[in-house]
Amino acid sequence: MVELTVPQLDTVFRALGDATRRRMLRELALGERTVGELAKPFAISLAAASKHIKVLEKAGLVRREVHGRTHLCRLEPGPLASAHQWLGFYERYWTDRLDRLEGLLREQPPTQQGEDQ
Repeated sequence: MVELTVPQLDTVFRALGDATRRRMLRELALGERTVGELAKPFAISLAAASKHIKVLEKAGLVRREVHGRTHLCRLEPGPLASAHQWLGFYERYWTDRLDRLEGLLREQPPTQQGEDQ
């Protein structure tokens, strides 16, 4: 797996910060799409879709190939794997915290109904 530098990771998270771009990536996970196909669900212009794709390209998440007038986009999953790895630290952190909380709650004696609190 390619380890991303901090500026590259920032670029990836910035690209993922937009719902339109996240949905475009989800579409690209199903296979290659043209810019027009990526724009269609959002009712946005090809120019607007192209701007979103450029952000994804800058982050290394998408590769675009031009065949005549057709721009074909493909998902590049490497930066997503690196972002997932980075997020994995926090997943482990919260899992550990929640496991500790569960342990503490299990140690507490059960409260009896009708007791004054």
